[in-house]
Amino acid sequence: MVDIEGFLIDLDGTVYLGDTPIDGADGFFRTLEQNETPYLLLTNNSTQTPLKIANKLKSMGIRVRPEHIYTSAMATGDFLRQEYGEKRKAFVIGEEGLLESLLSINWQLVENENEAEFVIVGLDRKLTYEKLERASLAVQQGAKFIACNTDSYLPTPYGFLPGSGAIVCAIETTTGVKPKVIGKPEPIIIEEALSQLGTPKEKTAIVGDRLETDIEAGKRAGIKTILVLTGAKKEEREIKKYNPDYVFKDIGELWRDFLKQRKNLLF
Repeated sequence: MVDIEGFLIDLDGTVYLGDTPIDGADGFFRTLEQNETPYLLLTNNSTQTPLKIANKLKSMGIRVRPEHIYTSAMATGDFLRQEYGEKRKAFVIGEEGLLESLLSINWQLVENENEAEFVIVGLDRKLTYEKLERASLAVQQGAKFIACNTDSYLPTPYGFLPGSGAIVCAIETTTGVKPKVIGKPEPIIIEEALSQLGTPKEKTAIVGDRLETDIEAGKRAGIKTILVLTGAKKEEREIKKYNPDYVFKDIGELWRDFLKQRKNLLF
């Protein structure tokens, strides 16, 4: 790990579980700050703003500035601005994080499917049939279909709930049109994050607990991959299949290894 100069770090299952921080997370971030090591917390969450995520982390005793947080909504906005410019019209299914990202690139949010040049979908916990209807009609009329991510479910203490992927699937099934997906495991979010981070691909690593999203995204993007064994359940055969570059028990063990590597560089 001595050659790693920057980190992209997953949140849920890696930094915390539910409302409980994982031991060593705050220490790892403080060490990265002290060593001036570039890092971003990379999440498929499209509903919240960086400030709200930072405040949630603060309530757990984890101190991270909002500028160190990069969401799939932010990656969607950055990608759309680069590919299509500003002042476009979009019909959006999503919440505050996605809406804020699109407004920040001067896109117009429309409610009429006949005006929409794009249909952009993230998690929307106030989803209605009318929204699905309008989104489906807009796509059938030629609007470009963009998905922040295709996470099919959200884990909660009470069981699994539909994720944004379930919403995307409804529109895709109705229209027969596959969306352009921005979030993990697609490499676009990694590429957008790298442009923010400023470190070369070969010297950047993604840290995460999910093989099929975090590790797969890193592999597709051509960066190093670090699996932590907290969070999502993982079978040994699955770990071998995805073949992460490094495996640690948790982010605390990664932190201790990082400290050891940096100490060795001084002697």
